[in-house]
Amino acid sequence: MPTSSDHFVIAIDGPAAAGKGTLSRRIAETYGFHHLDTGLTYRATAKALLDAGLPLDDELTAEKMAREVELAGLDRDILSKHEIGEAASKIAVMPSVRRALVEAQRRFSERTPGTVLDGRDIGTVVCPQAPVKLYVTASAEVRARRRFDEIKAKGIAADFAAIFEDVKRRDERDMGRADSPLKPAEDAHLLDTSEMSIEAAFQAAKSVIDAALNRN
Repeated sequence: MPTSSDHFVIAIDGPAAAGKGTLSRRIAETYGFHHLDTGLTYRATAKALLDAGLPLDDELTAEKMAREVELAGLDRDILSKHEIGEAASKIAVMPSVRRALVEAQRRFSERTPGTVLDGRDIGTVVCPQAPVKLYVTASAEVRARRRFDEIKAKGIAADFAAIFEDVKRRDERDMGRADSPLKPAEDAHLLDTSEMSIEAAFQAAKSVIDAALNRN
């Protein structure tokens, strides 16, 4: 799936709360590209199952729902609810669900003039030919602290120890699954944001993107 001259693809991968979503949205806005948080496609599928009162362990039904997800109507605020995330993690390990959503994500990546996709397997599976691949990461403790601060800022009670354990559990699940495990692509540029501001991360990403655009 090569990138043609009329659309430029930026693939951004990394674990939860590493900052890839914030970075991806800013990059898309800066370059005038379309943005897709691919994690929301799994959450939208899970929400559709929950809303219909359907089981989360029926792969055939989950695949059907995945093929009906409308990428233009993904509401981050609604889909970010914890129970939806938990349901999404159960269907995300299903190969046929992943295949259905990867197909949709690849179609999205063909939009002009360019796209920014962020997730867990963009550079390795969804868009392996992307001219720019970034792997955004941070230590588990830093990511848990960010999530803790984010929840507290909303005036909601939070337990740091529980969040820390949840982050580590998600990492283990994402990196250990047989189908499309979370890992950096061999040619990905690594951005460790543990001690990096979002501005510094953006500037580092921008230098990589600008160099690739000049080559394109």
